[in-house]
Amino acid sequence: MAYPDRLFVERPIVRDATEPVQPMQILRLAVHRLRRFEMAELYPAAGLNLITGDNGAGKTSLLEALHLMAYGRSFRGRVRDGLVRQGASELEIFVEWREHGAEPGGRSRRAGMRHSGQEWRGRLDGEDVGQLGTLCAALAVVTFEPGSHALISGGGESRRRFMDWGLFHVEPDFLPLWRRYARALKQRNALLKQGASLQALDAWDHELADAGEALTSRRIRYMERLQERAVAVAAELSPSLEIGGLAFSAGWKRHELPLADALLLARDRDRQYGYTSLGPHRADWTPVFGAIPGREALSRGQAKLTALACLLGQSEDFAQQRGEWPVVALDDLASELDRSHQARVLQRLLATPAQVLITATETPAALDTPQVPSARFHVEHAAVTRLN
Repeated sequence: MAYPDRLFVERPIVRDATEPVQPMQILRLAVHRLRRFEMAELYPAAGLNLITGDNGAGKTSLLEALHLMAYGRSFRGRVRDGLVRQGASELEIFVEWREHGAEPGGRSRRAGMRHSGQEWRGRLDGEDVGQLGTLCAALAVVTFEPGSHALISGGGESRRRFMDWGLFHVEPDFLPLWRRYARALKQRNALLKQGASLQALDAWDHELADAGEALTSRRIRYMERLQERAVAVAAELSPSLEIGGLAFSAGWKRHELPLADALLLARDRDRQYGYTSLGPHRADWTPVFGAIPGREALSRGQAKLTALACLLGQSEDFAQQRGEWPVVALDDLASELDRSHQARVLQRLLATPAQVLITATETPAALDTPQVPSARFHVEHAAVTRLN
C-alpha cells in the first residue's frame, strides 16, 4: 500500500476529450553561428518534414537548435563544447511558431536566444526573459536522437528529467514545487557537510519532506497515466518486447513509511556521508518486460525502441492534457532501426496531427512514396534547400 497522498493540492486540469487536438507548429527556425552554419533558415510545413543530407552536413544541428530552445541545453553536450561556430563569440537561435492550446484559434509566438556557452540572453514575444525556464515552458519539443537509448539503459538522472519535463508542461505548479524541493535539498546537504546538530536539521527535514511528498505524488500520478500510453505504443511498434508497464521507485521505501520518518532514520548515515541519501532526487522508473529479464539485457536497438515508445507516449499525454501536440523531432531515425520498425513509427506519427521533423542521410523507404504527405529539405554546404 502506497503512503497516502496527504499533500497533493490539486489535480491537473484535464481538457474536454471532445475538443479537437491541434498541433504546435514551427513556422520558422533561424540559426546564426551554430556549428557549421553561419546563417540558415528552415520553414517547416505542417505534418511531416524530411531533412536529408550527408553525415556532417548540419541537418542534426537544426534539430539541436530547437532542442536548445525547448530544453535549455543540447542533446549533444554543453553549449560551450563546440555548439558555437568556430571563431564566433556566441550563437543565435530564433523560432516562430503557432500555438493552438492557449487561445481559441491559436496565436503566433516568437522566441530568441543568444548563447556564448557561458552566458545567455533570451526574449519571448518581444519581452526580455530572465529565467531559462520561461523559454522552455513556451515551446514543447519531444526529441528522439541516437543517444536516446540512454533514457532506458543509462542512469536515473535522464529518467527523472523525462518525468519532470512532462510534469513541467502539464502541471502549472510543478516548477515552483520542484524548485522548493531542490532548495531544501541544497540547504540540508550543506548542513550535513558542516556536521550541523540534529536540531539544526529539523526545519529542513520538515521542508524537504513536505515538498518531497507533494513532488512524488505528482510523479506517481503522471507515471500511472503515462504507462498506459507507452505500453500501447510499444505494443504497436515492437510487440516482441512485451512491455507490460513502467515500475516507479520513489527514492525511499514509500510503501513502508513517510519521507519525514525516512529522513529521521537516515540522519546518522547522512551526517556521516555528508549528503541526503534518500528522497525524490533518487527516484527512478523502469519498463517491465514480459520476455526480457530487465533493461540490462536489452540490445541497443531494443533500448531505443523502448525509449521511443516512452517518448511518443509522453507526446500523446501532452496532447491530451494540453489540447495540442508538441513538435516531434526524430534525428537519424534509421540508426539501428530496421525498415519494418521505421515504417511502424512513421505510421503511428502520420495518424496524428503532430508536426514532425525527421533527419536522414537518404529518404527512408517508408517515405519514398508520393502518397506520404511531407515537405522535403536538403542540407549541403551549410545551406538548407527545400526540394518540393
